[in-house]
Amino acid sequence: MVRAFLIKYAEIGIKGKNRYVFEDALVRRVKERLERCEGEFFVEKEQGRIYVEATGDFDPEETMTALTHVFGIAHICPVVLVEDKSFDNVCKELLDHMKDQLGDRKFTFKVFAKRSDKSYEMESPDICMEAGKYILDHMENAQVDVHKPEVKVYIEIRARAYVYVSSVKGPGGMPVGTAGRSMLLLSGGIDSPVAGWMMAKRGVRIEAVYFHAPPYTSERAKQKVVDLARIISEYTGPIQLHIVNFTDIQLAIYEKCPHDELTIIMRRYMMRIAQTIAEKRHCLSLITGESVGQVASQTMQSLAATDNVCHMPVFRPVIAFDKNDIIEIAEKINTFETSILPFEDCCTIFVAKHPVTKPDIGKMENSEKKIADIIDDMVMKAIDEREIVDVRPE
Repeated sequence: MVRAFLIKYAEIGIKGKNRYVFEDALVRRVKERLERCEGEFFVEKEQGRIYVEATGDFDPEETMTALTHVFGIAHICPVVLVEDKSFDNVCKELLDHMKDQLGDRKFTFKVFAKRSDKSYEMESPDICMEAGKYILDHMENAQVDVHKPEVKVYIEIRARAYVYVSSVKGPGGMPVGTAGRSMLLLSGGIDSPVAGWMMAKRGVRIEAVYFHAPPYTSERAKQKVVDLARIISEYTGPIQLHIVNFTDIQLAIYEKCPHDELTIIMRRYMMRIAQTIAEKRHCLSLITGESVGQVASQTMQSLAATDNVCHMPVFRPVIAFDKNDIIEIAEKINTFETSILPFEDCCTIFVAKHPVTKPDIGKMENSEKKIADIIDDMVMKAIDEREIVDVRPE
């Protein structure tokens, strides 16, 4: 019976002398994720492997799903732990496991063995050969294929023996928290949740800021963003969501600035506010979901105009993606259906009819002087009075 899982990582394995830092971070993330699962689990690190062992009743499917949401994991293998690792007993346990996992269907296989316990009675090549012979003798539906096997049979001899025949692909990447902290500009659209997910996959711990414009945007629009943050948190862990009331700032820009520049000037103030909050929260960068040429505010000139107000790095992980590429990831991480709910955010409410696509930064700065006497107080008020929501996975 499967009561344990072997966690395999990929990129962590090339980290050299500080690999243990990433391994320990991955162990912590696995433990955190499993705290919300039924049952008790023991997680240990052993010679380039991480094992998760259930110590009581548990739900294997729930456990597997939880592990597939942990960045840093390349593959998850349900394993059978064999306390009595005599070769005959290992073969019997392996056979039961194969019948349970593979049933009566015909398949080809190859045996792979790893003998970390050098005092074991057999060497790895002999384990492969004898175990393969045992399988052939006891499973009429099995056939050897050493070149392109349908099933790879693994036997690892350590303090105990581990046998397994299947694996589930993990999300890959690096453990969250190993690459610093960043502030995501999270809207209710498709792109920004994907951008946050992609950066978290590289080990970045995510916080988020959302610009709300009541009464022009509804409470349902705000709840939509909270829901998106909650879905992302299934992968990232808890997210602190900063909800900024942007109404007065938008109205001031709308009343006093050229309408073809509205979108870019609003984006520039969003970036200023996000950067200030990011600094307060010790973030090292900003993240946006912008993609070159997707809309008027995302031309190269427009992106340069918004970056002009930032001294903090701005990361745009979907910058070269087609919309269909972004949608494909959104569907995979389960944000798409929420993103397309018809509750508009503040950017869409105040969009200009004919927005400038090649903004001149000097002209933008002159336009912003028209609100210079009031805007600083509005910005500080919006930052100081922001709502902070601690978003956690369900």
